[in-house]
Amino acid sequence: MPDRILVVEDHPLYAEALATVVRRTFPRAQTSAAGTLSAAVAIADRLAPDLILLDLWLPDTHGLEGLVALRRRAPRTPTVIVSTFDDPGVIRRAIVCGAAGYIPKTWDSRQISQALRHVLDGEVVVPAGLQHELGGRALACECEAISMRRAGTLTPQQVRVLEKLCEGKLNKQIAHELEVGETTIKAHVGEILKKFNVSSRTQAVVGVASLDFGSRLFWGDDPSVTSLAGE
Repeated sequence: MPDRILVVEDHPLYAEALATVVRRTFPRAQTSAAGTLSAAVAIADRLAPDLILLDLWLPDTHGLEGLVALRRRAPRTPTVIVSTFDDPGVIRRAIVCGAAGYIPKTWDSRQISQALRHVLDGEVVVPAGLQHELGGRALACECEAISMRRAGTLTPQQVRVLEKLCEGKLNKQIAHELEVGETTIKAHVGEILKKFNVSSRTQAVVGVASLDFGSRLFWGDDPSVTSLAGE
């Protein structure tokens, strides 16, 4: 059972209702709340929650930006989207970006409680009517496998550049930290985009959002290793 749970929701009434469901489901867990992404990141850094419940639309972010940001800061913490949006495309993208589940706000307390227990058992939870279309865990695993294969083609220096991109660094900052020219960094970024078959830095970051990117479990003890540890 989880020890620490973070609820990220800016609507006071729904935030309290969701926190109540969480406390009833996991009475021994410490429940924290945040109404903005910046507050959620600060709490996640400080408390290392075992479960995060995240609204897609917050005052300081919207769409999947919040999910990507929290996945970068807490890649091993299951993050469940709780949203009014039930569009299959949105749900699919959330799962691809590493969400452990997608809970519509129309669900009652029993459904939410059951879904959270399934997530902590390692399942990917989506609305029943979309399970076949989305592919659930199979979809997430397939996307992770594709990202892993693409990440494995990066050179050691490209790995370091991508790590800096995941930290939100600009080319100028990366060049300074890696002690190379900005033109060199631009060239590395271009190669990274090409290898991930994407057109923007954000898409490249999203491509590794569902992976434990940058950790020793992903890259091995040697930061120059460019394939998965153990392969």
